[in-house]
Amino acid sequence: MLSRWRTNCRLWFRLLAFVLGTIFFWACMEIDFLFRRRTPRIELINKWVPRWASALMWIFGIRVEARGPHADQGEVYPARDARGVGRIFVANHQSGVDIPVALTVVAAHAISRHDVATWPLLGAGARRVGTLFVDRTSRRSGATVLRQIADALAVGEGILMFPEGTAFPGNGVHEFKVGAFNAAHRAGAEIIPLGIAYGSPDAYYFKEPFLTHMKRIASLRRLTVAVEIGPPLEPAEEGSNIELKDHARNAVEQLVIRATERLG
Repeated sequence: MLSRWRTNCRLWFRLLAFVLGTIFFWACMEIDFLFRRRTPRIELINKWVPRWASALMWIFGIRVEARGPHADQGEVYPARDARGVGRIFVANHQSGVDIPVALTVVAAHAISRHDVATWPLLGAGARRVGTLFVDRTSRRSGATVLRQIADALAVGEGILMFPEGTAFPGNGVHEFKVGAFNAAHRAGAEIIPLGIAYGSPDAYYFKEPFLTHMKRIASLRRLTVAVEIGPPLEPAEEGSNIELKDHARNAVEQLVIRATERLG
């Protein structure tokens, strides 16, 4: 009984802290917009979003252990390459917290399921920082998002994608969809592979209501996540988009293996 009471207290404390923390960081970002009007807005977004994501991890007792370029120096991976073209970050997808985990280490707009845009607070905040929303059952929605990706890459904004298309429990990396790689080829964008592994199967997203999933994660006392960042893949060097897709999947798979080994 005492254990259940503690778990419930932890859950509600974290949910309250999440709401208050999100409002705080959003307010800080809006104040930054007001006082730094000459600074490109995307630079301020890329400043505050990783801070919000890191605070969210702390609130929920999630420790992110990232290794690879920039992460080894304690830096966020920049959104654009030396040419000023945005980068595409691709990762495996297995949990409802994959997006904030990745946003602690990369500067990018996330691509999220379309219904998130209507959620209280989180949906409005996600729209404000440039999250792209896609309805995976609609070809028109997919085409619209691909155009938005092309526009973002052209002006040097990063994009975070999960090319498996949906979350799968476990550390297996499933077949990638080709859409992300079509966009990378057109823009000549670097693809940065990420491998994510969780220290507990409770983090996996099964076929269940999303709020049930997040309640389970919020109830955990602590959770460790390992992230491995690989070297960039250049579309021009990888042949066709299909070959690039398969190469990227293999790269992510190897990174997931390394991340899993780090968790012991």
